[in-house]
Amino acid sequence: MSDDTPGDGGGREFQRVVGELRARMNDGIYPGGSLLPPQRELAEEFGVSRDTVQKVLRVLKNKGWIETRQGSGSRVVQGQQVQSPTSSGMVTLRPLMDHAFEQPEVTLDVFTLTSESLNAHIHMQAERIRVKEITPQRIALRMVLPSESLDIPYWQTGQPAQDKRLKARFLNIARRSTESLHTALSDLHTTGLVPSVDLQIRWSPLAPQFKLYLLNGAEAVFGPYKLYKRSIEMEDGEVIEDVLDVEGLGAGLTHLVKNAELHSQGTVFVTSWQEWFDSIWEGLTKQVGASPQPR
Repeated sequence: MSDDTPGDGGGREFQRVVGELRARMNDGIYPGGSLLPPQRELAEEFGVSRDTVQKVLRVLKNKGWIETRQGSGSRVVQGQQVQSPTSSGMVTLRPLMDHAFEQPEVTLDVFTLTSESLNAHIHMQAERIRVKEITPQRIALRMVLPSESLDIPYWQTGQPAQDKRLKARFLNIARRSTESLHTALSDLHTTGLVPSVDLQIRWSPLAPQFKLYLLNGAEAVFGPYKLYKRSIEMEDGEVIEDVLDVEGLGAGLTHLVKNAELHSQGTVFVTSWQEWFDSIWEGLTKQVGASPQPR
């Protein structure tokens, strides 16, 4: 059971939303001092009720992540320290994505469990593009997700009927996030804001034990998934107990940068993981998504 479970047993089934909002605050999508989206928008995005969102916000307030005032919304008061995109070590993802999208040509290679966090980052960068803060001329994204037919060891209880429902829930979340990401990139191209957009999504027979972002061929961001058990509320209101879940936030992210030194730690790390990603892309994956524009 997560230590974010609020008193009176009222919030344990809301941990997915709690965890995602915490991840976004840690990643800098919602930096310290910023306002969270209105409750209505959060409810629509996560596919939950306003009551669920209100309970989630109470959890975050009780844990000191946000402060709320009547009529003023919810303001972020806690986040992780942000490091420079040129440094190495533990980092948050938002400043690295900001730096990557400030280049004329943006290339992203991503290996992840779902596109939920990436979708949020892409929407954040799309907004920067719309207000002309940044003007990339090309965005190329390759993403590898686990095959929908794969028997993923996460989201399981050992009860076949429950496990089948939990997997269907995971697939719905993954599909919704991927569709939203595809729409955001397509809109940038069709409105003429980004002349060239190339999105490719492929399935892999691998169950990710970590998330990997390769940015512009020069930076690597790596983070292992942390296993824990929690309760999950299904769409019909049933609460399934002791579900094995994963958290990408808990272990943090490691960031290394390629440089002119052939045998430096950063260069070896980025080069090795880029070669690994390319080998998986060419050797183990199947196409499941198309580019928002003709090749």
